[in-house]
Amino acid sequence: MAAPLSAEVLNDDVAVSLACVIAAANKRARQLNVDVSQSLITITQLGDDGPNWRVNYGPKDYIGRRGGDLVLDVDAGDASIKRVLRGQ
Repeated sequence: MAAPLSAEVLNDDVAVSLACVIAAANKRARQLNVDVSQSLITITQLGDDGPNWRVNYGPKDYIGRRGGDLVLDVDAGDASIKRVLRGQ
């Protein structure tokens, strides 16, 4: 689903950073056999050691389920994956 981005969006540093981060995270998630389209995706900003984002992929039907999430820590500067955590 491609959509043209307005100049306002392209000039928003956080929006562009998040777009790069989620694209990198989605690519890694797919490599790890996660069905991205069937996941509930949450994103949390981390500020411990620079601007980073934590992207969590969990099941959409999470009620009564435990574990199984994929958690990726992504560097906001270069969209590199810093950490991969798998839930049990």
